[in-house]
Formats: sequence, structure tokens, C-alpha cells
Amino acid sequence: MTARTSDIEKAAGVLRAGGLVALPTETVYGLGANAEDPAAVSHIFQVKGRPPSHPLIVHIGSAEHLDDWVEDVPATARLLAERFWPGPLTLVLRRGRRVPLEATGGLETVAVRVPDHPVALALLSAFGGGVTAPSANRFGSVSPTTADDVRAELGDGVDFVLDGGPCEVGVESTIVDATGEIPTILRPGGVTREDLEAVLGCPLVVPATSHIRVPGQHPSHYAPRARVVLVEPEKVVAEAELAQELGHRVGVFLPPAFAGAEVKAHAVVQVPGSMAAYARGLYGFLRELDLRGCDLIVASLPAEEGLGLAIANRLRRAAGPRTTV
Repeated sequence: MTARTSDIEKAAGVLRAGGLVALPTETVYGLGANAEDPAAVSHIFQVKGRPPSHPLIVHIGSAEHLDDWVEDVPATARLLAERFWPGPLTLVLRRGRRVPLEATGGLETVAVRVPDHPVALALLSAFGGGVTAPSANRFGSVSPTTADDVRAELGDGVDFVLDGGPCEVGVESTIVDATGEIPTILRPGGVTREDLEAVLGCPLVVPATSHIRVPGQHPSHYAPRARVVLVEPEKVVAEAELAQELGHRVGVFLPPAFAGAEVKAHAVVQVPGSMAAYARGLYGFLRELDLRGCDLIVASLPAEEGLGLAIANRLRRAAGPRTTV
């Protein structure tokens, strides 16, 4: 789906005026503001209910603009930008002077990427600057992959929703700390670890914690209203049926190996065999089970290779402890 030129110009005008625009990317819909306007950036946190210490990602229109927003770009970062931009890869680098501390959670590093979506790129071109854009949802809840998801979640909190159709990747970008000699994956996402390692020629680690704060690190994140329980694939059916017998309205993520199995549950989602299809549908599946009134979702983790690493990361955080921030 291609947005009308008039809609793109309207969205750019909203950004110039200090407003908020929900924009499509290939990963999820973002809640965008002028990256150089501290008041507009702060408004993002208010609408999302997001703690101000959680950094945002600055979206730019081209890798050629990287030096306008950051300082001290290592050769490895340039290599990754050349190979994966536009695309679902975010690089953490030293903050340039154009980036207000409101956008970085007070840190001297900034997360930057070039989205791979024609509507997002057209907006960035029309606007002529950088756009901070975390996912366009309430903090900690399921990320939106359609314009309707944004409207249902944030309503009048957004000044304009730019509809670019469903998101193709479906999970957020991979975040890589590129400030040092050896890059580190801080959040797995749309660019796989294997793809990064093939370009860099060295293994990359995915630490459980990091001294650099980045989006998506809160213990409970990407979470539906229903509680999520993770079990081994062979135990999904039995766990779901037991919970249903105990009075829960159970939603099931049925693993590919059990396709077609009858499950005594309130709602069943058949997990695709393709990891790309699973990633694309993951947040929609979680939203669907919420809409169908489930109070418990039973799922299992996929093999943590390729996009399976990102899917497993999102499911673990969806199943994380629900604490107030």
C-alpha cells in the first residue's frame, strides 16, 4: 500500500509543527516526532506512558546522513550501514549535537537506523530531518503492525496516522552496539545474527544485559493483556487443556509439528512453519487472542536461529513479570 502524496505532506507538516505522527516501517508502526524538538520528543513518552530513561531510535533517510547525527563512526558501523540500510538494523553510536538528550534517555549514545519502507522514506524526505519513533503503542504492550492497531491503541494521542499497509517484517529492528571494536547485539530483530556474522566475519554475542540502555530491554515487553506461559513444544497441548479445565479462557500457539491437532481451548492459533511468516504474524496473533477474550496464552519458543532468535526474545518478554514502572 502506498500512501498518497498529500498524506505524506500532511504528516511532514505535523512533524514540523511539533506534533506526533504514526508512520509505517518494515518492522512495526512507529510513533514519530521531530528528533530535534525536545518538547515533541518528550510528548512521545507522555503518550506511550514510557519511562523517560528509555532511549528512542532516530530514523534518518539515508546512510549518507549518518554523520549528521552521530560522532566517531567506526569502520564496522559503516560496513553494517552499507550492507543493511535501508533495513531492520539499528546502530548504537556516539550522540551527535543535533540529538537532544530527551531522545537518548540522557545517554551519550544514540540509536539510529534507515527504515526500509517506501512511505517512511518518503516522509523522511519530505520532512527533511530525523524522526524519533518508538513503536506506536502503550509502553510494554504488543507492538502495532497495522494502522488500525495504532488507532485502537493510542486513539487521539496521535495527531496523524500515516497508513502504509501491514508491516512486512513484523518484529522490531536488530539493535547493535557499534561503539566499540567488536559489535554486540543488544536486541535481536529483523536482521539475523547469522547475516551480521557473515558480513563481519566474526561471531557476535547477545548478552542478557547491557550497560547501554536500548529499547525493548524491560523484563515485561511486547505483552498482551492475557498472561503468557511458555512450555516445551510437546507440552503445549496438555498445558493448555489443563488450564482450560481449571477455568481459564486459553489461547494456544500450536507449534508446526502439531498442525491440525484438536485442542480443547478457547482459541487456537496455528504457528507458521516459516520463521519469516511467524515474525510477520506474531503481534497480530497476540492481539487476536486478546480480542477473543483469552486470559491465558500457552506457547513455546522456536529454535533460536535466524528470525527464531527475535521471536523467542519477544515471547520471553511477553511472558515476563508484569511489574509497574
